[in-house]
Amino acid sequence: MGSVARDVSGASVFVTGGTGFVGGRLVAALLDRGKGVRALARSASPRPAGGAGAPEWVSGDVLDRASLRRGMEGCSEVFHLAAYAKNWAKDPGTFHRVNVEGSRNVFDAAAEAGVRRVVYTSTVVVFGPTPPGVVGNEEMSRATPRYLTEYEESKAVAEQEALERVSRGLPVVLVHPTRLYGPGSLTEGNSVSVMLDQYDRGLFPALLDGGGNVGNYAFVDDVVEGHLLAMEKGRVGERYLLGGENVSLKGLFSLVDEVTGRSHVQLSLPRSVALLYAGLERRKAEWLGIHPKVTPGWVETFLEDWAFSSAKAERELGYRITPLGEGIRRTLEWMRRQRATL
Repeated sequence: MGSVARDVSGASVFVTGGTGFVGGRLVAALLDRGKGVRALARSASPRPAGGAGAPEWVSGDVLDRASLRRGMEGCSEVFHLAAYAKNWAKDPGTFHRVNVEGSRNVFDAAAEAGVRRVVYTSTVVVFGPTPPGVVGNEEMSRATPRYLTEYEESKAVAEQEALERVSRGLPVVLVHPTRLYGPGSLTEGNSVSVMLDQYDRGLFPALLDGGGNVGNYAFVDDVVEGHLLAMEKGRVGERYLLGGENVSLKGLFSLVDEVTGRSHVQLSLPRSVALLYAGLERRKAEWLGIHPKVTPGWVETFLEDWAFSSAKAERELGYRITPLGEGIRRTLEWMRRQRATL
């Protein structure tokens, strides 16, 4: 019990998802700023050390209410990043349990703890795809009631939970990262960097339906800084898009060519072929329990435009965007250093 008391006195910030792509860098950034950090982690998750010292780790997860209460005890700020963001789950209900019920648990614990502020990490996909030629923002309504993936739907429901809690007095600020990339573990949470790495090595030449659909690509360090700014300056109940530049997949790959100074093979993959392959991957997953490389819903997602502006975050928070070419250069340089150590 004495050990717990010492932990409580040393932490002012609680982070869920602190072992993830963004969360791990956020924990390090908070520590570098002299914050006392307590981070939630499942027992099986690797626990990276932070920058100036290390966080206090609390074993548990967002479905374990007791672990959330322990984690938030004595904290005044909460960053809620934890989510099930994979493209498939053996039990589809996992998306709702983790992303919706887990968020409810976090909000309940934060209300009980009387924290000063919660920054909740939503996602750009809750806004839905943008019509051709349109650049979306926080005020846009969904163009379609249809959700393309279970993840998208669960995060949309969780966002409504967050906004409903604001109406009940919980001080929540919402941030919406777009497609993330940057140095870090090449996992599903950093899938754009995985794609850039494979393209750079000649292993991913495919341009889905010619690569003309537009996405918004955000450098991970910008998004981490955006979280910190949202905690400091964000208005309660407001939503802030944390993105980067809008570019087509073909344009993204062309920037890799420009940065590396060499051309790579590019092949157009017809949408029908991509959807067929994704369908086979999903069936294989359902039959054999092997996680699929892609699912039809995610192929459909990349066949839509997702062009968005971060002007509100820039204006109100002081958010800044790393130019896409510069971000790609830094990411590829990091990847090549990693390869050299293997």
